[in-house]
Amino acid sequence: MENLTFNADIFFLEGLKVTPQSSFPAFILLLIIYIFIMVSNISLTALICLDRSLHQPMYLLFCNMSINDVFGASTIIPRLLSDIFILTKDRYITYKECVIQAFCAHFHAGTSHSVLMVMAFDRYVAICNPLHYAAIMTNKMVLKLTLLAWFLALGSVVILIGLNVRLSRCKRAIFNPFCDNASLFKLSCDNIIINHIYGLGSAVLILGSSIGSITITYLKITMVCLTSKNRVLNSRALQTCATHLAVYLIMLGSSFAPMVLHRFPKSSDSAKLASILFHVVPPALNAVIYGLQIKEVRQRIIKSLYNNKVSNFTF
Repeated sequence: MENLTFNADIFFLEGLKVTPQSSFPAFILLLIIYIFIMVSNISLTALICLDRSLHQPMYLLFCNMSINDVFGASTIIPRLLSDIFILTKDRYITYKECVIQAFCAHFHAGTSHSVLMVMAFDRYVAICNPLHYAAIMTNKMVLKLTLLAWFLALGSVVILIGLNVRLSRCKRAIFNPFCDNASLFKLSCDNIIINHIYGLGSAVLILGSSIGSITITYLKITMVCLTSKNRVLNSRALQTCATHLAVYLIMLGSSFAPMVLHRFPKSSDSAKLASILFHVVPPALNAVIYGLQIKEVRQRIIKSLYNNKVSNFTF
């Protein structure tokens, strides 16, 4: 590292800590997961885009989630894979690359919450106000809600990362698997109270809004289902809502795991590993959960596979 200290824009990056004996198995496992994330999410998005019968608000919102999952996984995993066979002491990253990675990681996290809130609103209108659903959830409204979800996340992250870029840098080591907000401001010896206040405030606002809106939405949906005598409606509502809630709880668990583990110094390595899970576990499971649980999507997948087998057989 001594040979690189003359360059103020090159930093040591700890990356994924694995033993030399575990490098190859870890690489293969992470590569398989990444390929699965890409194939499953891109396939689901392509299926919804190409099948006109799936051009409905709920499925179009699925596309937002799948695109964001591909983006989030691609932000973290390729860099981890490229560094896994490099000795820990020889892993470096430029400041510009670090800023871009931190921006993308937080943008993915913010968008995950905002898109799921929009999806919860869509389910609320569909179940609690079904007669006016078509009038409320028009293509124009879906586009507005989609843009709102992405731009709210974008705006908050631009400010978050902007507050870090203004700081001077006096340290050269990032003890984390990847760059994030904390990694950036820890490089500085300046007063970072504003960074702490905004970072904590934005996290509380996003998580509070997310948890609050999801809780209120599902309480109202539950009340409607309990008072309704329509078994078909209740069954379909429970199926779609259970799927959405499962995805949300997986994401929330992946978000809170590193926050909790960071409070215990002896679990620092576990906390670093848990921070990667947010960009790996939800993207790997979301497409599977929606693809297999939502009847219309499952039927299209089965139909596509059947048509491919028939065409191959006739050929």
